Amino acid sequence: MSGDITIKKSTYNKLIFGITAALVVAAFLGGILVGNLGETKTVQNTQIMPAQIPTAPTPQTRIAVSTGDSPVKGASNAPVTVIEFSDFQCPFCGQFYTQTLPQVMQNYIDSGKIKLVFKNMPLENLHPNAKAAALAAECANEQGKFWDYHNILFTNQNSWANLGSTNATSTFKQYASQLGLDTNNFNSCVDSGKYADKVNKDAQDGATYGATGTPTFFIGSDQKGYTKLVGAQPYSVFQQALDLELK
Repeated sequence: MSGDITIKKSTYNKLIFGITAALVVAAFLGGILVGNLGETKTVQNTQIMPAQIPTAPTPQTRIAVSTGDSPVKGASNAPVTVIEFSDFQCPFCGQFYTQTLPQVMQNYIDSGKIKLVFKNMPLENLHPNAKAAALAAECANEQGKFWDYHNILFTNQNSWANLGSTNATSTFKQYASQLGLDTNNFNSCVDSGKYADKVNKDAQDGATYGATGTPTFFIGSDQKGYTKLVGAQPYSVFQQALDLELK
């Protein structure tokens, strides 16, 4: 028929070879692209995951840490001390307070096995109300109500964290009233920034000991020294670290 096209066998073979070669090259290049995408994802996961992996402190990293005159919860003669460097506006500190501290309280603090020492480390560049909250807590401590005030700050963290400074300070004064503090003395204490030097010293001490974020914990005793535990770790990690110290 006039519409048929005749192709020589040699030409046909060359055509088939060319198509096959093109498919092989395309598959090879596609494999490289997919491999590279997979490699990029692995690197990103490697960068993200380490901060999420719980790690207990190791005996090789013991240092001396001073408790000073910071607020203490638990028996004064408890064999193990946990020193917490914390920021009242830090969401991870709030997470420790709500998710881990209750079990630590029940199983270790209330039973006299450990005592908890609180140190201020407000990260002002990230949390603009953190230092004002720390100053307010120190003013409550002046009236023997630090832990009550500590609890009300963390319980209501989402209510005051994003307020402007004036409204945040007003809220802190309301909390003092709710707790039955002498509001005249409390308000005067807050307005004067009476404990600014103490809060600053806590933060400087934390940096000296190697705390670069909040919450950071130092677990041990004055006799044996302390090991560092970083972050809002789950209760199981604290349990492992505390049981190790109590042996």
